[in-house]
Amino acid sequence: MGSGAREGEPTLPVASVARRLGVAPSTLRTWDRRYGLGPSRHTDGRHRRYGSSDIDRLELMQRALLRGASTAEAARFALQQMPRTEIVPIADEPVTPAHAEPADGEVSSRLARRLSTAALAMDVGAVQRMLAEALGELGVLPAWSGVVEPVLTALGARWRGVSAGAEVEYLLAECVYAALVRATPVLDAPRNLRPVLLACVPEERDTMPVYALAAALAGRRIGAQLFGVPLPAEVLAVAVRRSAPAAVVLWAHRRDAADPRLFARVSRGRQRSRLFACGPGWDAGALPDKVELLADLPAAAGRVEHVLVGAGR
Repeated sequence: MGSGAREGEPTLPVASVARRLGVAPSTLRTWDRRYGLGPSRHTDGRHRRYGSSDIDRLELMQRALLRGASTAEAARFALQQMPRTEIVPIADEPVTPAHAEPADGEVSSRLARRLSTAALAMDVGAVQRMLAEALGELGVLPAWSGVVEPVLTALGARWRGVSAGAEVEYLLAECVYAALVRATPVLDAPRNLRPVLLACVPEERDTMPVYALAAALAGRRIGAQLFGVPLPAEVLAVAVRRSAPAAVVLWAHRRDAADPRLFARVSRGRQRSRLFACGPGWDAGALPDKVELLADLPAAAGRVEHVLVGAGR
């Protein structure tokens, strides 16, 4: 990634950058004045604006601060990793009215940055508040796909294969599980007479998506029986037989764990259920004819609702 401003790239004023990074505007101005970590671009007027490289540089500084560096050391590290180039003048950009609502993508990006900052700081209270805000402001599935999953993926990639820093990923995962459970209302009168059974395939490690799906279905007043912990195949078959669900959704992220023969085991018995495979681990060509593949969590929520109770809310 280049360190200078690129012609035509989106730019942001100091207030917007401060919100995205979770710091005060005065802090950004101080970092600019003392350490030269300010905007690389300015308008024809007096206002200066941050480009993507400027924001990346500030994020490097934040990470160094969270790992115990002094402000001066963190600034020096950020500038060494991404040296500044000359300030590039640009034409004045139209100002967004103060009352205008930010786009969903902007909201997700802001919340994701704040969640990542809180997790890196190991601030459990802030992580819990960020998750509650994301789920409340965006809804379960948009918050999952636009905020939670990207942050989890980024943290997992950052420390893959090393032990240092993995505690941040574990802390965030525990908070996400709790937040999704809290976002799943207990339904007094679900719209479906028989539940939908949600489960992971045996040996699956990525179990969090079924919690998100359960919360999303509950928000549509669809009752579900959730098994977040992967069950052995024989236990899962018994659970399906005893629950008599209207539908069974089996989640698989890992290809080596997604065995299509599992559907034959859970479909035995007199009570017939609609069968769905969900997740990137499934091979569509290997699934039995009676099993429907669901592309992602939004598709799963919509399709299960339609099959169980129809399209109307």
